[in-house]
This record gives sequence, structure tokens and C-alpha cells, in this order.
Amino acid sequence: MQTAFITHPACLKHAMGHDHPESPARLTAIEDQLIASGIFPFLQHHDAPRATHAQLVRVHTDAYIARIIAAAPQQGLIYLDPDTAMNPHTLEAALRAAGATVLATDLVMTGQVENAFCNVRPPGHHATRDQAMGFCIFNNVAVGVAHALEQHGLERVAIVDFDVHHGNGTEDIFKDDARVMLCSTFQHPFYPYSGTESGNDHIVNLPLPAYTDSHGFRDAVITRMLPRLEAFKPEMIFISAGFDAHREDDMASLALVDADYTWITRQVKTVAEKFAQKRIVSTLEGGYELHALGRSATAHIRVLCDL
Repeated sequence: MQTAFITHPACLKHAMGHDHPESPARLTAIEDQLIASGIFPFLQHHDAPRATHAQLVRVHTDAYIARIIAAAPQQGLIYLDPDTAMNPHTLEAALRAAGATVLATDLVMTGQVENAFCNVRPPGHHATRDQAMGFCIFNNVAVGVAHALEQHGLERVAIVDFDVHHGNGTEDIFKDDARVMLCSTFQHPFYPYSGTESGNDHIVNLPLPAYTDSHGFRDAVITRMLPRLEAFKPEMIFISAGFDAHREDDMASLALVDADYTWITRQVKTVAEKFAQKRIVSTLEGGYELHALGRSATAHIRVLCDL
């Protein structure tokens, strides 16, 4: 079965200023590298639908959703926090980014594809139930996970988040829901300065010191993440796929390389094959050095589609 590739032109129109690192060029960098590598034609292409209010309200409050809709500007930029802005196209992009994970979940759960990658922005894993932050507006991966639980009746869903930043928003949403295991590797101390004291049976945080390289990252995954993930026996796995832990990305100070994204994807895929009928939905989070982002995301997608 094919890997679904889900995106939408609206995600290219969201922009937060000329010098903002979370730029539309991130999506084209990934697509360009997929084309150059010969993978693009092998993917099953879909346009992301808008997430509905009913899908968003599973993970965000009514008041927060209304606040975001009301904040959408007719022109110019408005700031939700010092790092996160909306232009006139942002609301549409955010709805499509969240809707992408819903469509991906449906495609995977109905057996139309084995797995999916959502090439969307704005990213989502910093968005809490009632707060936008860190470039994120709606928590895309959380919307997909909640859809898998509520619409498809799953009882155990895991999220693997390998972005360089802690997935604080995802943890906020699922911290009291034992049906969801979150496994998050991240640089610490670093934005958003969370995650070191919040672990429990279903929240597996793996803080890594600055300059951690491939060896340190892989050791943490092998010794601290994979045993917990396998014990959980997830029926489906979601990936918050941030590529900003790459050594070429100056957003942070970890030192991963392209091959690490191949490796971690293979580890997740092995768990999915063992427990989850191969079901994986991956969605883009960070990654800001465009060359490294394109290569790393392509390495990730290559494993998803067995090429």
C-alpha cells in the first residue's frame, strides 16, 4: 500500500514576516527534495480538508477556538504571542493543517494507505488546550489522535515526538488521558522549558543536553523510549516529525544527521508492524535549515514508503 502525502496550497499563504524562520519555503523544500529523489510520484497525494469545530473541540476549548477565529486579521499581522502571528491566510492554513491529520487518520484506519505524511504548516505541538505559542495555533497531531480515539474507537494510541523542542502542548492535552502515550525527545534546558518533571506512566519525556549527537539520541531511544512504547502496545502511532535537532539547524544545539531520521523512523515502523497493523500518521513540526529539512524529511518519508 502507498504512503499518503497530504498538504494544501493554503499552507503556503500563511506567513509571519519576511525573516521569520517558520516560512512557506519549508514546505517547498520538502517537496523539491522528494521530487529530486524520485519519491514524489510514488506517494498518494491528497489535499487537506478543513478541520471541523467538532474535531478541534476534542482537544481545544470552545473559547480558544472562538478567540482564534475572531483574531484572524483582514490585513497585516496580529501576534498571538511574541513568536506566533496570523496573517489573513493563517486561519485557513491552520484549519487545513489540523484537518490533514484527520484525513490521514481516516485513510490509514480504513486501509486505503499504510501510513501518511502531512506536509503542513503552521506546526502544532506547542499549542495547548487554550493557548497558541511557539509558531503553533491548533495542535495538529492531537486533533488526529483524538479523531482516532473517538471516531475509530481505538484504545491505545502513541505519539513519538522527535522535534528539538518539548511537545508541551501535546502533553497538556493528553496528560490525564492514559489512552495516549507521548514519547518526546528534546533539548533541555531549552524552549519551552518544560518536560523534565511531568513524566508518568503514559508521558515519556527524554530531555537531552545541548550537543547530544547520534549516539546519545539513539541510546536514549533504545534504552528509555522503545521499552515503554512496546509495553504500551499501541494500536496506532502518530509522529510529531520535527527536523530541527539536525546539526545544520541553528535553531537549537543538538547534532543529529540525516541518517538519524532514517533510523528513528525504522524503529517506530518496527513497533507499528508489531502492534499497530503498520498504522502510522506523521505530521511536520519543526525544521528550519531548508537543505537539512528537505533531506531529513525525505529520509523519513523514504522509510515510510519502503523505498
